[in-house]
Formats: sequence, structure tokens, C-alpha cells
Amino acid sequence: MVLRRPRESGPDPEQGGTFRVREHDERPVRHHHTLSGQGIGWIGAHGGAGATTLTRLLGGADIGCRWPDAAIGEPARVMVVGRSNLDGLRAVSRALNAMREGRHPAGMRLVGVVLIADAPGRLPAPLLGRIRLLRSIAPVHRVPWIPSYRVGEEPKRLPRQVTRLAGVVDARSERGRR
Repeated sequence: MVLRRPRESGPDPEQGGTFRVREHDERPVRHHHTLSGQGIGWIGAHGGAGATTLTRLLGGADIGCRWPDAAIGEPARVMVVGRSNLDGLRAVSRALNAMREGRHPAGMRLVGVVLIADAPGRLPAPLLGRIRLLRSIAPVHRVPWIPSYRVGEEPKRLPRQVTRLAGVVDARSERGRR
């Protein structure tokens, strides 16, 4: 399920002042103080990275291009998603560097990086070198070019890399529940 940030409405004195009200629904939503231990969150390192597509294919929460928010119960376990072009790899590097510097929410845990092909074919050597560097920091999962997505169609069969990624996400989610 994709979670959206509810609109702030102010504290309710009867409830101890620790909730928010959804704009379209008057039922209270409890304020969380920690990230959820359930599920996986997909963080786009840049716009168009593919986090929404991975959410649709593999489940979890599409967090967008920001850190997960404990106030709305987003997952602690995350995958950073980027395209395999130079700008995408740089954006992933910036996200990982921000994590290294501690500029992420307490309790957030990086499961890995997902690089989605920006074009069909092999990557040039300079991009492969950047991917090797990323692999020295975090597990990297590569998703190949899927031509049918370009025209808005579902592929007849998902590439094995996506199937393997689903297994990694499921295995990590199960381990986190224990």
C-alpha cells in the first residue's frame, strides 16, 4: 500500500495531542515515532528512477524521492532506486553518501540499491566502474531494459533479475518480522 502524508489538523486534547486527521476522512491516524518494521520502501534517488514500477511489481511502499517518514508508518527497510545512466548513478551515490553521513531517519536500514537500465544493450565502461564502486558500499541489483514498458504494456514474462529481486525483498521482509 502506498502511504501518503496526511494533512496536519492539530492536536486533540482528549487523545493526548498525538494524532493527525486525514483530509478526506475524519478518523484519527495515530502519530508514529518509529519507522515500521513491516514491508519494504522504494526510494527514488531521482525522478523517474522506477520506484513506482517496482512498487507495482513487487509490493511495498513507494516513498518517492525522500526518506521514509515515521509519522505515517513508512517502512524502515528501504531500497534506493536509480537509472543506470550517469545522472542516475550520481543520484544514487549522493543518497548513499547522505546515509553515510547520518542524514536519514533513525532506524532506517538499507537493503540494497536497484539500478534500472536506461536503455537496451551493454553499459559503457565508465558506468560499469561506477557500479563497481556502488557494489563496494551496498548490494546492487540490476534490472534490464524492458521494451514493453516503454509503450505502456506489461511484459509477457518478467526478466529473471526482477524475479530474483522479488526473492531478495521477500527474504529480507520475512527476516525482519522475526
